[in-house]
Amino acid sequence: MVEAGWEVAIGHGNGPQVGFILRRSEIAHKVEGMHEVPLDVCGADSQGAIGYALQQTLQNELFRRNIKKNVATVITQVLVDRDDPAFQKPSKPIGGFMDASEAKRRAQDLGWSVVEDAGRGWRRVVASPLPREVVELETVQALLNSGVVVVTVGGGGIPVIDKGNGDYVGTAAVIDKDYASSLLARAIKADLFLISTAVEKVAINFGKPDQKWLDRMTLAEAKRYLAEGNHFAKGSMAPKIQAIVWYLEAGGKQRWLPARRISGAR
Repeated sequence: MVEAGWEVAIGHGNGPQVGFILRRSEIAHKVEGMHEVPLDVCGADSQGAIGYALQQTLQNELFRRNIKKNVATVITQVLVDRDDPAFQKPSKPIGGFMDASEAKRRAQDLGWSVVEDAGRGWRRVVASPLPREVVELETVQALLNSGVVVVTVGGGGIPVIDKGNGDYVGTAAVIDKDYASSLLARAIKADLFLISTAVEKVAINFGKPDQKWLDRMTLAEAKRYLAEGNHFAKGSMAPKIQAIVWYLEAGGKQRWLPARRISGAR
């Protein structure tokens, strides 16, 4: 895409990495009494590390191809509504397992929401609110306008809320990476929105006897499949389809879910 003249913004996930960072922090706290790292800071940590890997690898490849183009990672905050209903029903498990006494103590002392997880122990759960605004949007846009490949909204962005006086503060939440990438694509008026997948193509009823691969899908079909609620897995393909629906409804021109390709926007 870069060779073909596209200006590219790259988003990425961080599920395994942010979980590792958080777990490492918990172990360091238990073993050495070190402070635990807040979830929003774990997200920022993962953005820097993953951004570094993508930035360096892509820069090296561009150099090998004699393409004079810079790559930059933007540590990106994403504003969420502090009154989002998701905060009333936290559902995303994070961190390690706890026994009942520790879970109840942390719920009381730290205000955590905790749930019992299928007999394996207790875990903390956090909200997954919808992204509302990319805080560093103007910076991302300026870099794209300057011809820089930008790595941004990593892991869905660092969730922040408005305290009510214009100040932003990080909050313990998880933003869906596909939703945040869709928000970015709409905000920069991307000509093309790509979502990379680990499967050959989109399918309805994936993994079931009546599975059907889809080569093409209209916006109306996508909305109907989502409304029926049983065609796409809620934690994997459904958010990707919803993200593309929002992009197209906002005037997006093209969408594509190719296997094993980078996410990008022009």
